[in-house]
Amino acid sequence: MRPLVALLASSEPWRTLGYEAADWRRLLGGPLASREAWVLDDGGGARGVAIVRCGFLAGDYLELLAVVAGARGRGLGARLLAHAEAAVFARARNFFVSVSDFNHDARRFYRRRGYRQVGRLDDLLIAGSAELLLRKTSGPARLNSGRSSRPSARSRRSPGR
Repeated sequence: MRPLVALLASSEPWRTLGYEAADWRRLLGGPLASREAWVLDDGGGARGVAIVRCGFLAGDYLELLAVVAGARGRGLGARLLAHAEAAVFARARNFFVSVSDFNHDARRFYRRRGYRQVGRLDDLLIAGSAELLLRKTSGPARLNSGRSSRPSARSRRSPGR
């Protein structure tokens, strides 16, 4: 756990957002109730981590994805995300993540992998910044049961017409 805490405590955007080593020890040191976690070991050391919170808005939520700065740009984050997506899309149709509006690299990373912005949460973590809620989907959470959920043209007409 120590290498992951060091990775996160020294990385952006978490430094800008005010997260410190104690915050990461608390998150990573306790039980990961309703979460799944993967650590990417690339050559004998922790190079990345992904944590998914299960059961979020008719899907799952990528709570954390991080790759050590010295290992970025080698496809490790994409591999870790693809692994998490495979697990999520085996059971759900929606996968969410939030990124800070100032984190342009992360925004580009997720956009290239099919995530689209679906919400904006101003001043959620720090004043003057927003968290952008992104979603990747394979379709609605509920498959159509054969009945239309929208009223038909016939049922929308007023009686007597």
